Amino acid sequence: MTELYSSYTSDYEQLLSSIQSTLDSVSSAKGEARAGALRRADMEADEAEEIVAQMELEVQGMPQAIKSRYQVEMRGKKAELEGLRKRLRQAAAQSSGRDLPPSAFNGDSGDLESGLADTQAQRQRLLQGTATLEDGSRRLEDSHRLALQTEDLGADILRNLRGQREQIEHSRDTLRQADSNIDRSSRTLQQMIRRAKQQRLTMGAILAVLVLLILLILYSKFS
Repeated sequence: MTELYSSYTSDYEQLLSSIQSTLDSVSSAKGEARAGALRRADMEADEAEEIVAQMELEVQGMPQAIKSRYQVEMRGKKAELEGLRKRLRQAAAQSSGRDLPPSAFNGDSGDLESGLADTQAQRQRLLQGTATLEDGSRRLEDSHRLALQTEDLGADILRNLRGQREQIEHSRDTLRQADSNIDRSSRTLQQMIRRAKQQRLTMGAILAVLVLLILLILYSKFS
C-alpha cells in the first residue's frame, strides 16, 4: 500500500465516522439545526466520494499481484458509502415532511430533490470518469505487453540474422580454402605436366641416340 493511499484511507474513515455520528444524532435535532447537520453530512459524503475516486486511481497504479485485493476493498467502500447516502436521503425525506426547509441541500433557491439529483449526477460523472481511467489503464497495459512482445520478436530476428551471418562467413571461409586448394592442385598438375614433357623429351633423345648407334654399328659391320 502506498503512503498516499494510506492517507486517503485515513481521511475517508474520518469522513465516514463523522457522517455516521451525524446520522446517529440528527434524529433528536429539529429545524435549522437538523438541516445544517444533514447539509454538512451531505457535503462530507461528496468529499468522501472524491477521495474514493482518488483511491481508485492509486489502485490502478499498484502491481497486478495486489491490485485485485484493493479493488475488492474499493467496492466495499463504495457500498458502505452508498449505504450512508441512502440513510441521508431517508433522513432528508423525513425532514422535508416536517420542518426541514426546502433549501437545506441546494442553497437558497433550490429544493431538496434537485440537490439530491445534482449529487447523484455528480456521483455518476465520477463513476464514469473512473471507468474511463480504468479503461485507459487497461489499454496502456495492453500496449505495454504488445511492446514487450514486439521487442522479444525483434530480438529473435536479430539472433537469427546473426546466426545466418555467421553461416555465410563460414561458407565464405570454406570457399576461400577451396580456392586455395584448387590453386595448389593446379600448380601441382602444371609441374607434373612439365616433368612429363621433360621425360618425354629425354626418352626421345635416348631413342634417337640408340637408333643412331645401331645405324653406326650396322654401317661399320657391312662396310
